[in-house]
Amino acid sequence: MKELCVRLLNERGVELKDIAECVVFLQSKYYPQLNVEMALEGVEAVLDKREVQNAILTGIFLDKSAEKGMIEGPLSEMLLKDEGLYGIDEVLAYGICNLYGSIALTNYGYIDKVKPLIINKLNSKGKQCNTFLDDIVGAIAASAASRLAHNR
Repeated sequence: MKELCVRLLNERGVELKDIAECVVFLQSKYYPQLNVEMALEGVEAVLDKREVQNAILTGIFLDKSAEKGMIEGPLSEMLLKDEGLYGIDEVLAYGICNLYGSIALTNYGYIDKVKPLIINKLNSKGKQCNTFLDDIVGAIAASAASRLAHNR
């Protein structure tokens, strides 16, 4: 299942290294010697969890379904526009963060606000619907950062 999730992320333009760079962005102030390779270990560990895999599969399916016109009415419009007041994309991301505690939740809130690196790229409105994906990537990064903080 993990391999499928990594493949789906890659197909949507997200490499695990991109997520690791977000972990470094979040933790470099507190962990100056942190590098992308070290952060990648945390990303891999987060991706090992079944709940995270389920969130990835669900979010990407919903994004792809919106792109293909498989979702009707106002929901389709909200997903294609990444409507700010929709909020269910963040709720799915919270499910990932909840596995890693309050540090993950605060990291996620911050990274969702500033949208650095790959998250900014995913958040830009293009042909691909990333309503769920940008939040999932942020939650994975926030959770890996929290894991680092707890394990230090």
